Amino acid sequence: MKIFIDGQYGTTGLKLESRLRERNDIELLQLDFEVRENFEAKKPLLEEADVVFLCLPDDAARESVAAAPANTLILDASTAHRTAPGWAYGFPELSAKHRSSIASSKRIAVPGCHAAGFISVIYPLVSSGLLPASAKLNCTSLTGYSGGGIMLIDAHEKNRTPEDKFHAPRPYALGLSHKHLPEMKAITGLEAPPIFYPVVGDMFQGMLVSVPLWHSQFSKSMTAKNIHEVLSEHYKDAHFVSVQPFDLEKVTDNGFMNATACNGTNKLEIFVFGHDEQIIVAARLDNLGKGASGAAIQCMNIACGLDEGVGF
Repeated sequence: MKIFIDGQYGTTGLKLESRLRERNDIELLQLDFEVRENFEAKKPLLEEADVVFLCLPDDAARESVAAAPANTLILDASTAHRTAPGWAYGFPELSAKHRSSIASSKRIAVPGCHAAGFISVIYPLVSSGLLPASAKLNCTSLTGYSGGGIMLIDAHEKNRTPEDKFHAPRPYALGLSHKHLPEMKAITGLEAPPIFYPVVGDMFQGMLVSVPLWHSQFSKSMTAKNIHEVLSEHYKDAHFVSVQPFDLEKVTDNGFMNATACNGTNKLEIFVFGHDEQIIVAARLDNLGKGASGAAIQCMNIACGLDEGVGF
């Protein structure tokens, strides 16, 4: 099986390459760094590959899709196709329908990292009817700076001083129009996107996405423990998604959460905190793992009829 990573020199592309190069069931097609943005240079590789991963800006991703043969398996890590008709959404744990769509599709959109965390905790509640589609939600996401690509990585890691601004957490997308919002709304089935407050921390990778809920928002009386039971049942057979114990002492470090605990894995861990009135549902993942390259490889495995855990 021949694989081409279009955009192999970016953050997600490099992670994909490092995961794939260890496998003996594939052949990686390479494009020289000097011609990485030359469309004519990469076009033959798009035509030769059995599988293409797109790690590109949206417009470039659309251009590559248009040039690839219809029977080529394409996994797009950009935002270009996450709500596009005819594209499978690459989160197999959400439902049997999502898994089946990935298995049968030649066009798969890899979820955004923030969106994966939000959707993982909200989709089961909306799809079950417990949380009305009309619910107005807030979401906060703490993420590593690698999600911002090469420029943000360089800003955090080059010419650092003890007092510079990059040591402090930095909220962003304060215009409330983050690029992940369309899929957060569409995939969960919500009528309106959440008010979304992402924060970049001074860590390379890692992510903690949290959504506060009131018991009165549900279609029937639900406590934090009830919500934990619903999510546990939904993900009971999932390979990479797990619901952690409803036990504050067990799942925290003296009451603190570590946003980096899933780094280097394709795991997504779900937590439920709270009591009878107030609830927080949260997801922890590696923004470069289940939030990007790991999810892409998992979906490729499923679409190619392999065990989804191959390569992890």
